[in-house]
Amino acid sequence: MGERSVKLLVMATMLEAKPFVSGLGLEQLCEKPFLVFKNAHQVLIISGIGKTHAAGAACYGFLGFSPKTVINIGAAGALDTKHPAGAIYQADKIIEHDRPDIFSGKPVFHSPDQMDGIDTAVLATGDRPVIAPEDRKRLSALAELVDMEAASVVQTCRTLNVPCHVFKIISDDPGHTAGTDIVYNIKIFRQKLFDFYNASILPKLD
Repeated sequence: MGERSVKLLVMATMLEAKPFVSGLGLEQLCEKPFLVFKNAHQVLIISGIGKTHAAGAACYGFLGFSPKTVINIGAAGALDTKHPAGAIYQADKIIEHDRPDIFSGKPVFHSPDQMDGIDTAVLATGDRPVIAPEDRKRLSALAELVDMEAASVVQTCRTLNVPCHVFKIISDDPGHTAGTDIVYNIKIFRQKLFDFYNASILPKLD
């Protein structure tokens, strides 16, 4: 596959990715099987929502572009009120709360790569949205944030032996119970996430 030379970003939706496409000067490369944008040093794949989509996108990106590192970046929900909307964290541990280990019965967990100087949080990944306050409270015993993709991206990267970092901006907390709240907040905070990537993450990857 040649020398690994590019950074691969995996994002769930174009809603989150819009500032990245414009800010990085990315050109659309293809629409199927995934929507892909590229410049000389970075590839952005829109995976779609959910673990299967995320794993497929990460594998497709690895096989097609031989990245030197993979970054899963996007929105996540907070499971408590200690992590406010608009705050950005890197995941230091990811728990698949809906996938128990076949032998122990405990949730499967993954360990992404880490960067110094960035706040960390434990992230839960599952295929079912966790929005209702009672569901968030129940899951808060295991994690602080929740999404629907990160665990699969990290597992795929570990299988393919490529570094993987996970960064999430809080789009909703227990006070947000409607999908429209999440969309609204993503639109508000997505530029902040890109600015953080450009200023605080990208220089550490070079």
